[in-house]
Amino acid sequence: MPAPHADTTPSPDGVVARIVAEVYRRCRADDSGALADYIPELAAVQPDSFGLCLATADGRVYGSGDLDTRFTIQSISKPFTYALALADRGPAVAERIDVEPSGEPFFEISLDPASQRPRNPMINAGAIAAAALITGRDAGDRFERIRRSYSRFAGRELRLNEAVYASEARTGYRNRAIGYLLRGAGIIDGDPDEAVDRYFRQCSIDITCRDLAMMAATLANNGVHPLTRERALTAPLVRQVLSVMTTCGMYDAAGDWVTTVGLPAKSGVGGGILAVLPGQLGIAVYSPRLDAHGSSVRGVRACRELSERLGLHFLHVTRAAHTAIRAAYSVAEAPSRLRREVADLAVLERFGDRARIVELHGDLLFAGAESAVRAVEEFPGELDALVLDVREVGDVSAIAVRMLEELRTELAATGCRVALVDPDAKLGQLESSLDPDDPHGRVFIDRDGAAEWCEQVVLDRYGPPAQRTAVPVAGHPALAGLPEDQRHSLAAEFTVRTLARGETIVAAGSPRSGLYLILDGRVRIGFTGRDGRRHRLVTLTTGMSFGEISLILDQPFPNDILAETTVSLAVLTPDRFDTLTQQAPALKVALLERLAAAAYGQADAAVRALAAHGGAY
Repeated sequence: MPAPHADTTPSPDGVVARIVAEVYRRCRADDSGALADYIPELAAVQPDSFGLCLATADGRVYGSGDLDTRFTIQSISKPFTYALALADRGPAVAERIDVEPSGEPFFEISLDPASQRPRNPMINAGAIAAAALITGRDAGDRFERIRRSYSRFAGRELRLNEAVYASEARTGYRNRAIGYLLRGAGIIDGDPDEAVDRYFRQCSIDITCRDLAMMAATLANNGVHPLTRERALTAPLVRQVLSVMTTCGMYDAAGDWVTTVGLPAKSGVGGGILAVLPGQLGIAVYSPRLDAHGSSVRGVRACRELSERLGLHFLHVTRAAHTAIRAAYSVAEAPSRLRREVADLAVLERFGDRARIVELHGDLLFAGAESAVRAVEEFPGELDALVLDVREVGDVSAIAVRMLEELRTELAATGCRVALVDPDAKLGQLESSLDPDDPHGRVFIDRDGAAEWCEQVVLDRYGPPAQRTAVPVAGHPALAGLPEDQRHSLAAEFTVRTLARGETIVAAGSPRSGLYLILDGRVRIGFTGRDGRRHRLVTLTTGMSFGEISLILDQPFPNDILAETTVSLAVLTPDRFDTLTQQAPALKVALLERLAAAAYGQADAAVRALAAHGGAY
């Protein structure tokens, strides 16, 4: 067993680790309280052992002190056996065990005078009743199911401490009295000695502070162990267990605990405390000196310190809980990667603020949905298009979907169209209500496609009528500005090709294949993103060009180039380009100057579009 005050963890690294270490140091000096001497084995532990551990819902562990010192779980076992009883018996558990705070010490020999039930599963009477409700072939199998259940929460196999079990069984007369009281009241149907013995055994399972933190983190993670990914308890039962822990887990000190710490918790006379912040983290403390309520003195103080420093009180609403909005901007601020003509750009500069994209993140519950809806409603009648990007959203509640659907209906009445960036169908119900006949599509895999949709809505409403006009080779902007004889001489060097929509023009890695002038249609330069999906780097339209860098530098193409629509291209092959050096050097120089100017304009526009929103898809 570690020496007093031994710190078995390495030096803390990181903000959270340093905070945990500082709280540990501040609380370690408190040596008040006394060991649980009514159980001989518990009176023999090292009184100054102390471990403090915090585990996040995704499995990151921060700790200081005796994190791996073994101690028995004792009354911290109660919520976990109650959880197993709920899983075994369902609503029938409520017929045997109430969920009301008792206001009495945990060992009180009493039942509710009206219902004759134990007042809650966190006091000994309720815990013994819960142990009696566990199903199994025989007594050994029923305890084994309890042990395996605890092990799933901890993420490793936990074992019985035979010495502590023998000590409890030898001195547990008060608990036996409770067992017979329960049998007499009809709460226990079978042998009360078997139920009490199972309760002694569950209390005598060895754990460590690290184990306890992972058990708490599993509850925080909705019943799924953060590292093993094994489900230990269903989400509805997690909610039931945490609710009872909130009101009853700290016995007759529950009110003070909820007020000052504000976390569902459970203490044990072995010196452990487990606390849970749902959805975020679990806390475990081990220090065997107890206060008058049977809870660890250092444990209570450490939990208070952490709650205060980290803002963990579950009734403390942070800014993050108020809003699910990660970013909001107009297409004037963050345009798509479609390169547009000057006239279209002028329209978008003037009216682009009427089309907005709102990025949401985190779990989308009532508070987050309310903040998102309220932010959009700040633009009454001022929007023509709205996009909700929910790729960074986690869980989505039914009330959030309903609120967003009502927002869509509200906006539709003002003429505003709504689209989603939702490749994983997190808002499936809302998606099904969108107009399937929209030619632009209403659900997109990335922000860029949605931004183009927004731009098109604005252009359709405020721009001139769309006119698709092909350009002749000699009239292409890459040749414009040259003397007429040079334009026609150069045009004669090009070959015209037509490709169908979706056809590959040039594959990534291909050697230089020529200079391409777009005479009609749209060409997409694409890449594969971190999400494994295909995204566009840029879309080029009629009057633009590509392939010049590869052609001049004799480098392979870095990206795939596809026909986004049926496209007509004029191609100057590498052979013809090289021939110009000998046959018409002045013509080649003039062409290069025009290409350099066009390439600079296109690159500048692409960089500005990427910089407008950090390169997001």
